[in-house]
Amino acid sequence: MSSYLNSKKAAFLYKDESQATYFVDKTAMFDELIPVIEQTALTNTALNTAVPLKGKSNKYICVTRPRRFGKSMIASMIAAYLGKGRNTRPVFDHLAVSSREWYLSHINQHNVIYMALNSLPANCTSYQQYIDRISKRLLRDLKVAYPAVESTEDDAVWDVLNDILESEDEDTKFIFVLDEWDFIFHRDFVTEKDKANYIDFLSNLLKDQPYVELAYMTGILPIAKYSSGSELNMFYEYTMASEERFSEYFGFTEEEANMLFARYQALTSTPHITLTGLQMWYNGYHTKSGKRVYNPRSIVAALTNNNLGNYWTSSGPYDEIYYYVKHNISAVRKDLALMISGIPVQANIQEYAATSMNLATRNEIFSAMVVYGFLNYEKGYVSVPNQELMQRFEEMLKKEPSLGYVYKLAEKSEAMLKATLDGDITTMLDILEFAHNTEIPLLAYNNEADLAALINLVYLAARDYYRIVREDKAGIGYVDFIFYPETDHSADSIILELKVGHTAEKAIEQIKQKKYALNFEGTLGQTSKYTGRVLGVGIAYDKNTKKHSCKIEVLKRKYSR
Repeated sequence: MSSYLNSKKAAFLYKDESQATYFVDKTAMFDELIPVIEQTALTNTALNTAVPLKGKSNKYICVTRPRRFGKSMIASMIAAYLGKGRNTRPVFDHLAVSSREWYLSHINQHNVIYMALNSLPANCTSYQQYIDRISKRLLRDLKVAYPAVESTEDDAVWDVLNDILESEDEDTKFIFVLDEWDFIFHRDFVTEKDKANYIDFLSNLLKDQPYVELAYMTGILPIAKYSSGSELNMFYEYTMASEERFSEYFGFTEEEANMLFARYQALTSTPHITLTGLQMWYNGYHTKSGKRVYNPRSIVAALTNNNLGNYWTSSGPYDEIYYYVKHNISAVRKDLALMISGIPVQANIQEYAATSMNLATRNEIFSAMVVYGFLNYEKGYVSVPNQELMQRFEEMLKKEPSLGYVYKLAEKSEAMLKATLDGDITTMLDILEFAHNTEIPLLAYNNEADLAALINLVYLAARDYYRIVREDKAGIGYVDFIFYPETDHSADSIILELKVGHTAEKAIEQIKQKKYALNFEGTLGQTSKYTGRVLGVGIAYDKNTKKHSCKIEVLKRKYSR
């Protein structure tokens, strides 16, 4: 029995993953890792034969991503393929890695120390209990595997590993796969001193140790923040926003999401999900090079359940987001309103942040939210990635009075939707005037983009019932907003056109001239799935009088069978 050294755990975990309906083969990642391992082997050969090396092995790799981006699956994959604990050829023989010329040379040929560092001892209340459990279990594994090497429970793990290296006839190297390295930093009982001791533990275990063949580490938090000196400076860090390498192996690429959707269509007798819906709900993250990345857990859950829902953040309420902004709401209030409105905001992102930080400044707040996956970062701008996260932000806006005028606007969004459906122009104008005259005006109303941002806020509640698309292709042009009633196809649909410097009547005229309502007609002689009325809504703002005007016209009557 083994806890960490060549244990069977990773093999069992990865076998289960590989047999899942919506499994994606990421074993091409070994194209990146095997050369590193082989370079380490060449280094050993050079030491024995004085053969000069042209390059230097980078055997310390740390990949950080937000939670639920497949980090643990990749860690178990690496340990399952390389480790000696179990014959995993029945799993990997069917995957992409099996076509490589080095496949058989490495499968189950290495000593792998695989640690899922997100496990706690029973009734754990201190860092010391946590780290003692790790040390004792690893020492026990080493004693069983190398009984000729004398050791006691008081020995440091790194001393025993070096003794093994010295005592064996051949060079005995170890591959370390450490999953969720920063898990302990999120425990309430861990002090700043504990964190420093933990960094020292990892440094002593891995840095400049000749028994390390490869050290592969994952986590949410980049290690640069915590290794202020040189403790862990041997690691090359690969984050989503700053490094392109390894990006395709964490999350689903657009091609992989399309492939899984095709599989879903083939397996599901009555599919309720469209590819467009999948993109709207779970797309929105980007790698450094700009490639789109989907949250894998949410994609799999949605396709498995045949339902678009909030899976990524389902384990925590809206205050999980509120935690990051509560220390300085005034600094981010306007930015939150803009992002909820679909407008990215400029930010100076530093990819480090932890739950222990005060997050006092705007850039610290947004840095933390990028690291934890609540915001996307691309080319100097942060934004809410997709509908899944947007729901959580909307929930916060509607429940937190401390957000001031933004909260007040969100609070009125239910009334705005009802007034629109009822044709109550007076109430609509009252709400728009209130929005315009808030204590800190959100926007300057200089153009239709400014007005569109405000419309997103005053119709915030509509997103609970509608799929709202901005600048959608409709008829013979592009409409400002279309509200598709996806939760109830018999509800009224809304086509909303904005005008600055023109009248609401002009907006309605454009809706009809450009035939935007064609989006609610059936295709190829089929009846549209949307059977309710189609309302044309024109909203205009006069920059001279600083007044709004509204007009509503029924473009299509309710369909009756």
